[in-house]
Amino acid sequence: MKKLFRLLVLAAGIFVMKPAVAQTTDPAAFTGAQPKINHYDALYIINSSDEKKIGATIRNINNALEDPRLKSKLNIELIAFGDGVATYQKSGPFEQALKGLQAKGVILAQCSNTVRERHIDKNTLFDFISYVPSGNGEIILRQYEGWATVHP
Repeated sequence: MKKLFRLLVLAAGIFVMKPAVAQTTDPAAFTGAQPKINHYDALYIINSSDEKKIGATIRNINNALEDPRLKSKLNIELIAFGDGVATYQKSGPFEQALKGLQAKGVILAQCSNTVRERHIDKNTLFDFISYVPSGNGEIILRQYEGWATVHP
């Protein structure tokens, strides 16, 4: 009986305790997570032809590259598949922005399955991009390598 009583008291105590994760500092002083390792990898995913989404993804990548916590610690790949192939089409408005990303070390990758299945002539895509066998395969492999996946 004593064991049951102790167990009930312990359980009741758990429900009345304050959460250990409550913010104890001034919210204005919070500056976000701090880097704890020397290198980070991020895979940005685009599978939309919406120019606003493509532009936002490019801006997000630039923002991450300029984040002072990640500066010189970040390796990024942009994988396009499905409708995201619009990102790399010569007829689109993104050539200079993509060249800017590439100059900062960003890997620009296109899904070969998309190109093959949609009968896209590679000559209509920028010649400075790389190809991977499948976009989904790239996501899976990078995820298991520990890369953060970002899908704005």
